[in-house]
Amino acid sequence: MTPLARVEVLYHELVAHYQGAEDAEVRAAAKLLLVAIAELKRYDGAGWAATVREYLGIAEDDPAQFDRILRASRNDAATGTTEEDAFLC
Repeated sequence: MTPLARVEVLYHELVAHYQGAEDAEVRAAAKLLLVAIAELKRYDGAGWAATVREYLGIAEDDPAQFDRILRASRNDAATGTTEEDAFLC
């Protein structure tokens, strides 16, 4: 299982945790975003904000490229994991 697939599994677990909340998906995504930003800030130093802006820019300006990035992250030829594996949970 790729790292992105593992994160997506965790996302689905968080959504289940917030079951019954009107915005369970948004709450789960926000929690993962908080952790990601904290880790980027910790390990990427002064460049963390630029990294976040770069991915946000791609998501806003070129959704097809953002989708390709996600698909490439879900497909790991070395382990035989495919993007479909990420959604089996």
